[in-house]
Amino acid sequence: MQMSFFKSSVLAVATACLALAAMPAAAQSYPDKPIRLVVTFAPGGSSDALARAVGKSMSEGLKTTIVVENRPGAGGVIGMDVVKNAAPDGYTILFATNGTHGIGPALYPNRKTDPVKDLAPIGMLHTLTNVLLVHPSVPANNVAELIAYAKANPGKLNFASAGNGSASHLFGELFKSSADIDIVHVPYKGGSAAMPDLLSGQVSMMLETIPNALAQVRGGKLRALGVTSARRSSAAPDIPTIAESGLPGFDASSWTGLSAPLGTPPAIIDRLNAETQRILRDPDYLASLKPMGTDATASTPKGFEEHMKKDIARWSEVVRRANIKVE
Repeated sequence: MQMSFFKSSVLAVATACLALAAMPAAAQSYPDKPIRLVVTFAPGGSSDALARAVGKSMSEGLKTTIVVENRPGAGGVIGMDVVKNAAPDGYTILFATNGTHGIGPALYPNRKTDPVKDLAPIGMLHTLTNVLLVHPSVPANNVAELIAYAKANPGKLNFASAGNGSASHLFGELFKSSADIDIVHVPYKGGSAAMPDLLSGQVSMMLETIPNALAQVRGGKLRALGVTSARRSSAAPDIPTIAESGLPGFDASSWTGLSAPLGTPPAIIDRLNAETQRILRDPDYLASLKPMGTDATASTPKGFEEHMKKDIARWSEVVRRANIKVE
């Protein structure tokens, strides 16, 4: 019995040593087959378009095919679970967003998949800025004037969003609390459903993505008071930030990144991160982002993890203060 146990122990140790010895070689030869990039949205949307652009550009540097697999549903949890349960070998990665990795955990703190604890960060990719739009009837040409008017007329102004718990809803609530003003939330079923009411003046303001906002602003139908990011967007450099237009310190951006199954070898994580850094320096790739109102935002894996933690904490506080409930 003791000899059998001894042999088993020796075999287990030998197997572990072989696995450790083989790991650098496996990482060195990575990738030697197609990589699956899981997207938590249906085909055709802006996130899907960004993911496909990332996959195409990264595949050129990695010298392999990256196959986009759309797995929408359950607020991104279905796609996250696909990656969480995949082999940690670098051949299944996740197109992460602030919806799945920032706002989602704040809205659903008890959901079974935690993006920080259950997935390994690879790095950030993009920052997507929204624009604070107001109807021309609102007597404000900048954020400072808007805040002053809202304070003088509590409850008179309202803001549209793409739905309860959406990014535009939480961005609006953050603006409301940061400015200490009383404005009423009006949820719609998507930003496109809200736009006609903003154009007609039935709602006062909305935070909208740059591509959708610019067409209305340039046509003189709406007024842009500021972008939500800390820095001006390369897609609309003439629009000031909300922070410089009257609300110092304001910063609320959507973002994307990449995650992998927990336990993915560090060498593979570093290889994938290096590839994200490469494409985010490519002038052609950067030029392709501007029409989508998107800026490159590279980071280390650790930097991405810290960004997620801060985002979850911030949106959790917004959800708590505004008492946001979602079904």
